[in-house]
Amino acid sequence: MRKAAVIIAALVAIVAVVAFAGCAKAETKADSSVVKFGVFEPLTGANAAGGAEELDGIRLAQELYPTVTVGGKEYKIELAIADNKSDKVESANAGQRLVDSDKVQVVLGSWGSGLSMAAGPIFKDAKIPAIGLSCTNPLVTKDNDFYFRVCFLDPFQGTVMANYAFKEVKARKAVIIREISNDYSVGLAKFFVDSFKALTGDQDAILAELNYNTTTPTTRTSRPS
Repeated sequence: MRKAAVIIAALVAIVAVVAFAGCAKAETKADSSVVKFGVFEPLTGANAAGGAEELDGIRLAQELYPTVTVGGKEYKIELAIADNKSDKVESANAGQRLVDSDKVQVVLGSWGSGLSMAAGPIFKDAKIPAIGLSCTNPLVTKDNDFYFRVCFLDPFQGTVMANYAFKEVKARKAVIIREISNDYSVGLAKFFVDSFKALTGDQDAILAELNYNTTTPTTRTSRPS
């Protein structure tokens, strides 16, 4: 299901941005017949599996829609792929390479909100539109008129999950288990907790919050007395 959603997101992103990309291309290189999409993903490191799924979706979208017609002229879509290595410093470096070396007109990515935010100012300064296909943290697009998204935000997802737990499961207490090295997990947990407490009217509705990452044992961080 996740991979299917990524493929759909990639298709939507390319269709949504292509007119903008064509206009930007026409302004900078009127005689060119190519629109270059930067693919900004973690292809190595901790988030490599997610980055590979998004890249698969983007490549499928390119296969299905290899060209686009803008203003009566056909443009070929090309991909410039950059590995941000699941690292925020490397994300900034990869974003800069897409702008300076690859001369992309549009950026797709990244899997991982923190990685997207690390390169966001670079795309903003270059005035290159970036489309987040799966990054859900509100800060990705906050104060950045050049970063967009095609997926639901963490506040929406956390609220939906809290409503399901409260109304369908009839839960009045909950335990949170989150991966603290994952921005998505941390953000989603926060919004779930805030919404669940509001629904129950009980500030002690969360019995415990357990943190873990992929290299250390699970640890308890808080528990009401």
